[in-house]
Amino acid sequence: MSWYAVYTRSRFEDKVYTLLAQKSIETFLPKIEVWSRRKDRKKRIMIPMFSGYLFVDFPDLTREEHVNVLKTPGVVRILSKPHIIEPAPIPDAQIEAIRRLIYSKVEIETCLYPKVGEKARIIDGPFKGIEGIVMRTDYIKNLFVVSIDLLMRSVAIKLEGFQVEKI
Repeated sequence: MSWYAVYTRSRFEDKVYTLLAQKSIETFLPKIEVWSRRKDRKKRIMIPMFSGYLFVDFPDLTREEHVNVLKTPGVVRILSKPHIIEPAPIPDAQIEAIRRLIYSKVEIETCLYPKVGEKARIIDGPFKGIEGIVMRTDYIKNLFVVSIDLLMRSVAIKLEGFQVEKI
């Protein structure tokens, strides 16, 4: 099987999922249960695990199938590698790992990594609580360089992904 990530318009994941299923396209929309705060109460709701994304399965993605998916209302594009037009397949092992996570019923919280130029807060280590600007990232090594102001000087600190959060 070859899975592909489909990027949708904001909050269109369920609609796109339904429309693709009506076209007999095997689709996977992983959802997680989270607490939602309403004006007067808290409530558990199901939301997409990856906001704006769902997955489609094609043994061999042809041009016609590609166009068929793109013509679906709410679909923006099928993800590809940078500077490459062909959609990038997602390994079955990654899809299977997502399925196991979803069905395990463990509490899952998705986190957004900060990008270069964005503000970040250090949440672990000796600089916990300090805010700064992300100067450099290395997603493969899970490293971030965050610039912080100390004594009227800017200092860059190398941090691991679990030590920073986007603010």
